[in-house]
Amino acid sequence: MVILAIDPGTATTGYAVLGYERGAFEIGEYGVITTEKGRPAHMRLKDIYNAVVRLVELHSPDCFVVEELFFNTNVRTAISVGQARGVCLLAAANGGVPTAEYTPLQVKSAVVGYGKADKSQVQHMVKLLLKLDAIPKPDDAADALALAICHAHSAEGRMIRR
Repeated sequence: MVILAIDPGTATTGYAVLGYERGAFEIGEYGVITTEKGRPAHMRLKDIYNAVVRLVELHSPDCFVVEELFFNTNVRTAISVGQARGVCLLAAANGGVPTAEYTPLQVKSAVVGYGKADKSQVQHMVKLLLKLDAIPKPDDAADALALAICHAHSAEGRMIRR
């Protein structure tokens, strides 16, 4: 199974492509999509959309995974992340890729075994599970890798059909 996982954001969107077969991971690619500060919001969203479309076309994923939106006290940030998340989901839908969504608690539980784990614990486990030499950087890419691991390990398999 090829998993494309996205950690959306307007300035930086993390992505990870992981293969998963019989309990073994194979890293396809991971990194970030960045947009230019000061560029109009609609153009930044278009850039994110186009980059995700390219990832879908390049890797032909079996599933697309994104974190459910977490609301904090900064409503402005939540709205911009929601917009980025929306264009990512649209790119997956237009590519015919089934999607799954996980809460931060589910991701932490699947990767660390503890839903209230901190970011450093999640990153350390991502490094161990994927047999990497170092913790993946930047943080947004590490978060996308954690999402992909969560989906691979998910007993629920919360797939939403096309």
